[in-house]
Amino acid sequence: MKFCVIGLGRFGYQLAVSLADRGMEVMAVDSNEAIIESIRDEVTQAVCINIVNEESLQTIGVEEMDTVVVAMGENFSQSILITALLKKRLKVPHVVARSISKIHDEILKLVGADKVVLPEREIGIRLANNLSLPFVDLVHITKEFAVTQMTAPEKFIGKTIGEIDIRKKHRVACIAVKKGNDLHLINTDYVILENDELVFAGDDKDLAAVSHI
Repeated sequence: MKFCVIGLGRFGYQLAVSLADRGMEVMAVDSNEAIIESIRDEVTQAVCINIVNEESLQTIGVEEMDTVVVAMGENFSQSILITALLKKRLKVPHVVARSISKIHDEILKLVGADKVVLPEREIGIRLANNLSLPFVDLVHITKEFAVTQMTAPEKFIGKTIGEIDIRKKHRVACIAVKKGNDLHLINTDYVILENDELVFAGDDKDLAAVSHI
């Protein structure tokens, strides 16, 4: 997939590098030459240009991108203009825009952004979840439904997933086991071993209950 990240502040820079690390084709765009030089070896293409209008967007070839991320949230008016041009004039398939406030969020959606992110808010929510719930890593799918991993409780060791019947007893699903850096899907025949890192899915309160078994 081809991505373009416009605006290489802390959020945009990290996003561009992380996408490239995952094997994506990434064009990183910023008006700061020093930033462009620092990221040049990390991404597919780094372009130093000040995006101010439709012509400058066409110059970098955004029409060829699958997804464009407008990451310069601090410049309220510019991010709105670029988002509108990408969706309304250049017909980019998927546009993600960074917002800095609720009103910014609403305007970006009105001008056509497919997805709006507010990184600071999302980081705060994730930190609150990790601090308030007993898990090293927790990823929310909805406000209350999440996926997390935890070391197999002692009572589970030596039993199969079917024998512990965790879905019926605790209303959560054990869907995978982590082996090294890899995740392996498991079924009801899988025998739980000591120190297994199991992946569970369910509501927060039910996951918390399992962690206390």
